Amino acid sequence: MPTRRGFARFRRVRALARPRPSGAGGRIREALRARRRAGDPARARAGARRVRVGRGPARPRGRAGGAPRPRPITVAAPRRVPRAEPEPGRGDGGARFWPSRGYAATAAALGRARASGIGRRGARRRRGSAVALARTEGLSYAYPGSAVPALRDVSVDLAPGQVTLVLGRSGSGKSTLLRAFAGLVPHFHGGRFSGRVEVAGLDTRRHHPARLAGTVATLFQDPEDQVVFTRVLNEVAFGLENVGTPPRQIEGRALEALRSVGAEHLAGRLVTELSGGELQRVCLAATLALEPQLLLLDEPTSQLDPEAAKALIELALQLARDRGTSVVLSEQRPVLPFEICDRVLFLEDGRLAFDGLVGRARTWLEQHHPLFVSDGGWAGVHRPTHGQVTCRLDGVSFAYEDNLLVLDSASIELRRGEIVALVGPNGSGKTTLAKLAAGLLEPLSGRVERRGRPTYLSQDPGRYVLRERALDEVAVGVDGDLAAASRALAAVGLIGCEDRHPRDLSSGERERLALAAVLAPDPDLLVLDEPTRGVDPERKLELAALLRANTTRATLVVTHDVLFAKTVADRIVSLAPDRELANV
Repeated sequence: MPTRRGFARFRRVRALARPRPSGAGGRIREALRARRRAGDPARARAGARRVRVGRGPARPRGRAGGAPRPRPITVAAPRRVPRAEPEPGRGDGGARFWPSRGYAATAAALGRARASGIGRRGARRRRGSAVALARTEGLSYAYPGSAVPALRDVSVDLAPGQVTLVLGRSGSGKSTLLRAFAGLVPHFHGGRFSGRVEVAGLDTRRHHPARLAGTVATLFQDPEDQVVFTRVLNEVAFGLENVGTPPRQIEGRALEALRSVGAEHLAGRLVTELSGGELQRVCLAATLALEPQLLLLDEPTSQLDPEAAKALIELALQLARDRGTSVVLSEQRPVLPFEICDRVLFLEDGRLAFDGLVGRARTWLEQHHPLFVSDGGWAGVHRPTHGQVTCRLDGVSFAYEDNLLVLDSASIELRRGEIVALVGPNGSGKTTLAKLAAGLLEPLSGRVERRGRPTYLSQDPGRYVLRERALDEVAVGVDGDLAAASRALAAVGLIGCEDRHPRDLSSGERERLALAAVLAPDPDLLVLDEPTRGVDPERKLELAALLRANTTRATLVVTHDVLFAKTVADRIVSLAPDRELANV
């Protein structure tokens, strides 16, 4: 049923759609109206027009003797017009009411409303100035149970059509800042919140995140936790259904979004059969399909191969230029985003340490955090290895339930004391090969030989969490030995995090926690799938040094991070789209 609020919007838009009087007829009508209200000066406010909704003579109010005609609705001059109705096919989750005068009159009314300074979601725009689409003022926030704030007195403005790059070490507050703009902090996460966050003129503390649907869209660090449906096309269409998109438009817009990220061929696939990079592209398509005004991308290239990452960055620039979308990227690999961003934010311990244009940002980072802007220090010292073969895959083939061959006669040897980096495009079978090496999958054909005990670190370490404390999480793999667990946490740089809940850690910190859990048992074969996901450049160097310090185990690292692969690996093997392995 139409709501009272909806009727109020209907009447105001209808009033704007009504043609203004012109010519002799218009002057006569104005004179008659002035004569009728001559006895009531209070009703004749300056700058006000009076119109009546509906056609034909006014009906009596039900009293005998001819009740007075209903008072006309007074609409002030369009100094500030209430939020206009959504365009056809651009639902906002509420009811739509369109005047009976037809689409042309309504469109004209909406045009006048927007010309007066009101955007699609109610954010007022000023001519000749870049008005902030979103802003924070003195934002401070701490997660539940945490004594240390994740954000401290952060004030930021985001303008339409601007690409903003957010940098910082793991745990510096980058993801929390994006969650605040999405309204998830504090509505979803709880905790202690002070300051103010506005998006499209709405205070996020007073409006539920659902109110921002369609205006703000977010791609999270962990796409595995963002997926709802089992089929790719259904997943992309889900957001469109939630914001009230007409059914006849949903499939077309979903396919167009998949096409824009190079994933149209995945439309009929099962989500469970996708690689990490493919899943990340599907989740990105789901956010782009909503055509948001504010697009928040948290580590969007962490699981993408270099070509796909470059395409995503170019797409972000295109959205900012063509649609006026404000794009915010949180990244640990800033080389590509630096080419297209307008502005850089750097967070340190929750505080905004730098906010400026990209030219100044390069100079500042070279002085304070050089690893974020250069590849200095990434040169690896590679050692020849002649150790015993710990794992051998000989002519291995594998296919999932849809009978699509993922690996075809793949062969590789991993030797003791050797680190092998496995690279290749998204969907080429790298994760499948890693699981075969670790014994988590059985090959369709071929042979797998292993010596000693293997351990495997997946792309999504959040699924590993079993305990309430980080220390207890690591101790699971060493039969409850807390001393060994503490040493493993110290080795990955998590000193002081022993009593924290794993879910309260940042994505990069959870990655290191999972790494400590698989390193603690001292395995003979260590298989790491995207171990640098969410890890800042300084921690990557520490991880490379940690892996190279051990000369008694074989290590297989699946990664898209080319600099890290060159630093840590003794040998780099590429898995091409034709499923063939080749040494690089």
